[in-house]
Amino acid sequence: MLMDVWRRSQITAICVTHDVDEAILLADRVVMMTNGPHARIGKIMEVNLPRPRTRKALLEHPEYWNYREELLSFLTEHEVNHAHKVA
Repeated sequence: MLMDVWRRSQITAICVTHDVDEAILLADRVVMMTNGPHARIGKIMEVNLPRPRTRKALLEHPEYWNYREELLSFLTEHEVNHAHKVA
């Protein structure tokens, strides 16, 4: 639904998700947050993939896997750092 709204109006929208694939599918820019009650912006990743996007087209695009790895690496790094601070 969000993609349909954007296609018709091309307005800026903010969508919060924990789904890496959804973030890459929907976003032109992914703002990654650190963990915890004092969360802050940890990294901003520009997503330069052609539109319109479909899940099938993403899986076939070679850059998709680089974006996915960057997101997962950030999450893994900050998950480990947060666990060490809590322990």
